[in-house]
Amino acid sequence: MQLLPHRADRVRTSVSILAGIILALKVTAMACAQAPPAESNPPDAKHPPQTPEVIHLTNVTAQRGINDLQTTLRNMLPRAGLYAVPTQNAISVRGTQEEIEAAKKLIAELDRPETAYRITYTFTNTDSGKPAGVQHLTVLVVSGEKSTVKHGSRVPIITGTFEKEAAAQNTQVQYLDIGLNVEASLDGDRLRSKLEQSSVSDEKSGIGVQDPIVRQTTLEATSDLKAGKTFLLGSLDIPGTSRHQEIEASAERIQ
Repeated sequence: MQLLPHRADRVRTSVSILAGIILALKVTAMACAQAPPAESNPPDAKHPPQTPEVIHLTNVTAQRGINDLQTTLRNMLPRAGLYAVPTQNAISVRGTQEEIEAAKKLIAELDRPETAYRITYTFTNTDSGKPAGVQHLTVLVVSGEKSTVKHGSRVPIITGTFEKEAAAQNTQVQYLDIGLNVEASLDGDRLRSKLEQSSVSDEKSGIGVQDPIVRQTTLEATSDLKAGKTFLLGSLDIPGTSRHQEIEASAERIQ
């Protein structure tokens, strides 16, 4: 059987096309096998290298100040790793070079000397309108910290008795702090004061022969400080007496 001339040409053309397609597929397969796999996220482009660095603090030493500093850095640099090292008074940073430089700049701005004041409390007493004495108490207060002063006596109070071997009697005693207790804390330029004054009355409670009546006065106040200015915290009448007392405070900034 013989093909017609025009049909023979068509067959030869189809064979040539098919051979070309097969050759192209082979070349493509070899190229894919030899070419290295492409990285979708080159580390240098989208993931710059991170390095750790420890930044030591100079002025911020209290735990509260270190925590506030760490929180601020985390809010400003959310991609960096930030860890407080209180025992070394430092902040550990893990991030890119740009993030570490930004952290250093922020710490330099925030690591400032803490505000400190010398607070003087003045207690002015009058009795029936006549001067009855002035008492002064001075305490140093640092921003973010609390200072406590106790001045007075410890009075024993019998809280119970029990027998031992039916021959001797033992007494259980508890001590009360009687006198003046002062707590002062500083938040920026705002002073929070808590003052407690207590005394033992000459009257008896009637519960027991040795159970005294303790008179107590408590004053809590929040004030805006102005260096060199005296401000009134409170004024009160002493219960059961004709005495009157005014409590003032003055502030001297020392750093």
